[in-house]
This record gives sequence, structure tokens and C-alpha cells, in this order.
Amino acid sequence: MSNSNNWPTWLPLREPLKPLSPYGAPQVAASAQLNTNENPFAPSAALVAAITKRVGEVSATLNRYPDRDAIALRAELAKYITAQTGVSFEVSNLWAANGSNEIIQSIFLAFGRESALGFTPSYSMHPLIAIVTSVNWLDGKRRDDHSLDVDVAAQQVLTGKPTLTFITTPNNPTGSVVKISEIVELAKATASIGGLLVVDEAYAEFSSEISAVTLIAQYPNVIVIRTMSKAFAFAGARLGYLIADPAIIDALQLVRLPYHLSAITQAVAEVALSFADELLAGVDTLIAQREIVQAGLTKLGLNITPSAANFLLFSGFTQPADQLWRKLLDRGILIRDVGLLGQLRVTIGTAAENQAFLSALTEVLAEGDK
Repeated sequence: MSNSNNWPTWLPLREPLKPLSPYGAPQVAASAQLNTNENPFAPSAALVAAITKRVGEVSATLNRYPDRDAIALRAELAKYITAQTGVSFEVSNLWAANGSNEIIQSIFLAFGRESALGFTPSYSMHPLIAIVTSVNWLDGKRRDDHSLDVDVAAQQVLTGKPTLTFITTPNNPTGSVVKISEIVELAKATASIGGLLVVDEAYAEFSSEISAVTLIAQYPNVIVIRTMSKAFAFAGARLGYLIADPAIIDALQLVRLPYHLSAITQAVAEVALSFADELLAGVDTLIAQREIVQAGLTKLGLNITPSAANFLLFSGFTQPADQLWRKLLDRGILIRDVGLLGQLRVTIGTAAENQAFLSALTEVLAEGDK
């Protein structure tokens, strides 16, 4: 991919973009794809049939623009979040877009007035979208074990005075959580400087922690981002959403593109939400598999960051991470090198995929000891 060394001189690319590379994990053939935190369980035959039927119905009106405000979909999302959290939400509290990344970009476009603060390592799209939208990014500090010291984080909010502060819980790539009591402290700190606290809960369904949506009524400066890509096994549909005070929803509509969410996307997401119980049943299976993989990694003498998500970050191997990653890929196992020294991340897959990963890793580690 082009970079600052070989962009053509005639191309008027914005200066901040020249050194960047497009976001994305390697898309290469592998028998076990455990690198992008997808849900490994394909839609059931019943869900496929329901989606097919609904798409057929929608297709008859594709000559017309979709519902610009996605009212029916937002109503279903509000019902889902209300049922999940026990806190009542309405259409006016929900906004949906093409994946959580469009949600994040819309937040930057609407509210990126000053700077934005995040605590790395975390979701790498937060700083990338900041650069793309010309918002100054402030790199916050974490402890050496990558956990978040909320007292230090709150002080960084008060010092840096960012318009936007991002936290991800469970965090990617570590899987660690920020407790609700700690989120309250950050909500107070951000409110005191006139800023918003954006809580990215992409992996919330895998965690037992209380959701930050429970804070919105008391702290209207809190925005919670969710996705249907992970727990709902719906990554290919591209549906992200946020829950917030109605004033925030109204402001986001100033920057959303006209008819940004296709009629088909809205329809298939509505169908998936009607199958929520079936789809979320796979979450318990993945949590159980996460424990099995963690035990296997521990047995190999590796160190694992405690995770409340559908992936594990591990370290303790002596080979360079990129070499270990390549050796696993040579055996058909694709995991993720997240750019942290001496650490790799593996997504939890099916039982067979997880055993294939552990077997391949056992071989590779034994090779390294020879």
C-alpha cells in the first residue's frame, strides 16, 4: 500500500494522511481464522431463511430511498438494550450506522471541537479516525500491565481538557474491563470540563460487568457504542449503534450522510434482533471455550491477560512475535499480531479451531526450544 515515500507528487493528499496505512487485519487463507474477533458461529438455517424472505420483500421497493431515520430498527435496538440492561430506552436514545466505525466517525465529526483522549493500547480506530477528521489525539497512559488507572486517567482528562474521551470495555486488545464505579469517576471528570465520555462496549455481551448505559440518565455526557458484529455473529451485515441522551442523537443527525443506512441493512438487522435469544446462546459457548483456551495457554507456561471478551492476549514465549505468528499461519492458524512487544492475540473460535490452535502452538513452542 502507498505511504509517504511513494505517493505521487501530483496527488494533493492531506499531510496528516501521508504516513498512514489503512486499518485492517491480514486477510489470508487459513483453516482457523482467529484474528479478527468475529463470532465463529454461522447463522442458523431458520435465520438465513428469515433474512432471505425479508430481503425479498425489501427488494421490491429498492427503487425508493430507505427510511432516513431507521425508526423501526432503532425501536428494536431500544427494546433489546432495555431488555439487556433493565434501563428503559426509546427510539430517541438510539442511533445506528454502518458498523461501529461509522458511529465513531460521526461522533468525531459532530463533537471533535478540540482534542480527543484515549488510553492505548486500545481500539486502534479511535486515534486513526481522529487523524482522518483533523482532531488532535492525546495518548493517555496505562499501567505497565495495560490496565487502566482511573485516578490517573481522570487527572489526564482534567489536564488535557479533551472534548472527547474514549474508553473501551472490555478493552481491545487486552480484554480487561473498567468497572462501572470507575466509569462514574470518568463521567464526572469529563462533565467538569465540558467534554463527552465515549464508552466503547463492542464486547459487552461477553462481560458480566454492568453496562455504562445505566449512567446516561444521570450523566448525559456519556455515550455508549455497541455493535452487532461480535455477540450477534453479524459482522458481514455492518451494523453498529450507540445509546445516548436525545440531544446527542439530534446532533449526530447533522453529520450523518443522507440515507446512510440501506433498506436491506435495516431489514436484516431487524430480523437478527428478532432472533436475539438464539444468537446470544452462542455467547455462553464462547465464554466456556475462552476458559478452555486460557487453561491450555497456562499449561504451556504462557501469560494471559484476564479477558472478559471473545479473545485472549498472551505472552511469555521466547520467539519474536512476528516469527511465532508466521509459524502458526504456516500450520493454517491465523491469529493477530497487535503490535505489542512479545504479545499476540487469539480470537476464541469453535472447539475444533481452538484445539487446532493449541496443538499448533504446542508444536511451534517446542520447535523454538530446540
